Amino acid sequence: QNQLNPYRLGIELLRHVEKRWDQGKFGIDYISLDDPKKREDWDTGVALGKEKIFEVRKIHNDITFIDEFLDEDFCHASKMFIYDYDQRSGKYIISSRNFKEIKNQLLNQLTNFGQPIIEIIDANFKNRGELLLKHNHTGEDLKHEYTLEALKSLNSLWNRPVHIETLVEKSLRRISFDGSNHAVEKIP
Repeated sequence: QNQLNPYRLGIELLRHVEKRWDQGKFGIDYISLDDPKKREDWDTGVALGKEKIFEVRKIHNDITFIDEFLDEDFCHASKMFIYDYDQRSGKYIISSRNFKEIKNQLLNQLTNFGQPIIEIIDANFKNRGELLLKHNHTGEDLKHEYTLEALKSLNSLWNRPVHIETLVEKSLRRISFDGSNHAVEKIP
């Protein structure tokens, strides 16, 4: 599997922006084109690329830059995909070529440094002093083994059962640890 190099992504995306603005590939006339051939051949010769990349560097941070300028054309040309590990073959395989999924996954990795966002919902869950957490699911499930270890560690600090609510394969679940055993229950 090819690892994403964020520096390479940044420089290639800047080059993409420069080329787009040099060719006039922006604005309502360009955006409204449905024909991929016309989009590819579009070149008004306005040569505004350098001006645009200096504007981008001045205004945007990494996340807003990617959110604003990572487009389907760049994604396709850069052969960006989502990979999943296939247990049977022991290799990574392409699991999605969907542009919106790829962009969302990339932005989620950059937000919060790729760490899941988890919040405390109730520190007196079930009125028994148990800790209830909620995972802010942004499209990627928590890694199950990490979740179990984190709950175990939290339980040793909290000294009471701990729970986390999250989506697991698109189904709402509550994963718990009571000090001895883990449990997973489906939440209706």
